[in-house]
Amino acid sequence: MLPCASCLPGSLLLWALLLLLSGPASPQDSEEPDSYTECTDGYEWDPDSQHCRDVNECLTIPEACKGEMKCINHYGGYLCLPRSAAVINDLHGEGPPPPVPPAQHPNPCPPGYEPDDQESCVDVDECAQALHDCRPSQDCHNLPGSYQCTCPDGYRKIGPECVDIDECRYRYCQHRCVNLPGSFRCQCEPGFQLGPNNRSCVDVNECDMGAPCEQRCFNSYGTFLCRCHQGYELHRDGFSCSDIDECSYSSYLCQYRCVNEPGRFSCHCPQGYQLLATRLCQDIDECESGAHQCSEAQTCVNFHGGYRCVDTNRCVEPYIQVSDNRCLCPASNPLCREQPSSIVHRYMTITSERSVPADVFQIQATSVYPGAYNAFQIRAGNSQGDFYIRTQGAPLTGAGSSVPQASVTPRAEEVMRRARDLDLAALQGS
Repeated sequence: MLPCASCLPGSLLLWALLLLLSGPASPQDSEEPDSYTECTDGYEWDPDSQHCRDVNECLTIPEACKGEMKCINHYGGYLCLPRSAAVINDLHGEGPPPPVPPAQHPNPCPPGYEPDDQESCVDVDECAQALHDCRPSQDCHNLPGSYQCTCPDGYRKIGPECVDIDECRYRYCQHRCVNLPGSFRCQCEPGFQLGPNNRSCVDVNECDMGAPCEQRCFNSYGTFLCRCHQGYELHRDGFSCSDIDECSYSSYLCQYRCVNEPGRFSCHCPQGYQLLATRLCQDIDECESGAHQCSEAQTCVNFHGGYRCVDTNRCVEPYIQVSDNRCLCPASNPLCREQPSSIVHRYMTITSERSVPADVFQIQATSVYPGAYNAFQIRAGNSQGDFYIRTQGAPLTGAGSSVPQASVTPRAEEVMRRARDLDLAALQGS
């Protein structure tokens, strides 16, 4: 109840009048639907309308205003003003009474319901009509005859407010978790992607998604590896491939010459040779294969890397040819007295890379006669003296003596190639 207006100064009296005339007092906020029968001071419960009704203190309080003051009822209280004061809503002042508003029929429906046009009780949607007291962070859910304030998904109620739940604390994500207002989002490490449940992470096959490997790509868990074909090596960038120069690693890869090629190497042989397997060189026998140009009067003699055509009949007067490579000097011919009885022409292959000094070949007398002597000599092809004859055995003096023989030996390794031009003779006399 307000204090007596006669005790108020003039300026405070006018301020109190304007305050009380500004509008009806608001009912107390309640967290639950309005179902109480208690009212605040200045109001009383009306069982018919099921609402709080203003108390007219000017009627219920005897001599509410004294002296020359008049009582003015107001919502929740009253005012004592001079009788000369004019108040717009003065229902108890002097003069003709204002028109009486039509009487409001009490609500015949239970709390939370209201009658419709057919006088049936229908539910009041407090959420749609903004008749609820839910917090801005809460959701209003209408119920039959009432409503309920709940927190949205991802929030929980702490005191009167809804607070976001940090789902990342519960390890819902396999790799990384990002908390969001009312929700969360899972993220995966590089090389993975979210699975169908949006929580677990599955490996990404980068090889099928255009990995930057130049040649070969191998997928692994969470990443990928680049590899190169044989003959290439991986560049330091981890993606591109560079050719390996195998020939630069060793001089023994090929017997003759190594040629590097993209991703591989090949062995080449000199003219007159052919590749054996992949690295060795083998002489081409032009005489056996028929790949020579010798005439019918010549004999093809093969040697390493080539061949030579020699006359089939190399016998010179007074010798006569008795076989393909043998010449005989008849004893009946006086010119044969100082000549070897026979000459045999033979051709042999001399292998290179032999250490020197070493015997290239040996010759020996084929027949032994009592009192005979033997002599060995290089007749041609040794003009520079690169070869010499080393005689073995003693002249024949009787039975049991050794057979005379000689060895042809080069003086230096680089002259071995000239051995093909040697013409040797074994002389025998008495």
